[in-house]
Amino acid sequence: MSIAVRLLVSGIVQGVGFRDFTARAAARLGVLGWVRNLYDERVEVWCEGDAAAVEALILEVSQGPRYAEVSGVERAEARPRGHSAFERVPTAAQPEDLTSSY
Repeated sequence: MSIAVRLLVSGIVQGVGFRDFTARAAARLGVLGWVRNLYDERVEVWCEGDAAAVEALILEVSQGPRYAEVSGVERAEARPRGHSAFERVPTAAQPEDLTSSY
């Protein structure tokens, strides 16, 4: 069963390789979507795919890479959008950028 989840990850998650870590984990697990930094120092992750693979990615993101300190992960269920890969997308510079359609 395919699911989609939007994550907002807070803590020390920028400048520590978090996006690369997330992209590598997603590729290994076969999860599709994207990751980007946010203007408020959080990281946003859109992930979709097999439910077990998405849950595995969420677990890894909750721990983060070596130098990250994840203090929270907000989760919102969503509808899959049919992404064909997992990629890093540009940083959202302003709050209104959060409504983009990546």
